[in-house]
Amino acid sequence: MTPRLSWARLPRIVTWAVLTAIVLGPLYWITISAFKDREEILRTTPTLIPTDPTLENFRQLFTATDYPSYLTNSFVVALCTAFFTVLVSFAAAYGLYRLRIPGGNKLAGAILVAYMIPGTLLLVPLYQAFAAVQLIDTRNALVIVNVAFTAPFCTWLLRGFFFAIPRDIDEAAAVDGAGPIRMMLRIVLPLLAPGISTVAVYAFVFSWTEFVFASQLIVSDQLKTLPIGLSAIMGQYTVNWGLLMAGTVCTVIPAIVPFIFAGRYFVGGLTTGAVK
Repeated sequence: MTPRLSWARLPRIVTWAVLTAIVLGPLYWITISAFKDREEILRTTPTLIPTDPTLENFRQLFTATDYPSYLTNSFVVALCTAFFTVLVSFAAAYGLYRLRIPGGNKLAGAILVAYMIPGTLLLVPLYQAFAAVQLIDTRNALVIVNVAFTAPFCTWLLRGFFFAIPRDIDEAAAVDGAGPIRMMLRIVLPLLAPGISTVAVYAFVFSWTEFVFASQLIVSDQLKTLPIGLSAIMGQYTVNWGLLMAGTVCTVIPAIVPFIFAGRYFVGGLTTGAVK
């Protein structure tokens, strides 16, 4: 029985191994290339492990380029986006999925449909609107745009977490004299901590990797974010691959680390309440 079960599981194991190699292979190659010198990177025979590891690429990245400025801008925009997305999506989700509002289901569907609108279609109208209020070339414009695109999906994402909280808790709190605001902040909000962390991580990663609006709304070099800054580091005629790989590694890490801790909550938010 044991050999038969082992052979039956072999296709699944091979499939997972191939998918893991496809996903983690490029990340591994970028990481090891960041620790190689220029000569080793350009060799015709690639090396899977750096023969002479060096930190020179990282030193040049933080001393000879504007990468620290790009990193600071991305952190400011991403953290502000995560904060305001949590506020907007939690308030909207509480009203739609917790309170009995007439037409709430239709409004929730409309919010989800709004999320499906391609952002590029709104590029010109948003640019004109920001230019009218003098927000072009400001980090505030990026925060507003990012929240506008993350809040609809995050509102729907919190749906499963709200459905997982029994309504009997609200009724018991109402009997004890708790009003809607106190019920929301003192009872529902603590129970919704996994959902809040999921929304914050999603909004952070979305803002961290956003390229289209950042490339159009930001003009000055000192306000560029990492996706735009990395393209500037590449150069116009030549590419310093070691420098670019080091910048990519430093850019990917802040996006991966929070998702590792909140990834299981993110999947749970997509499936919780699906049967209901």
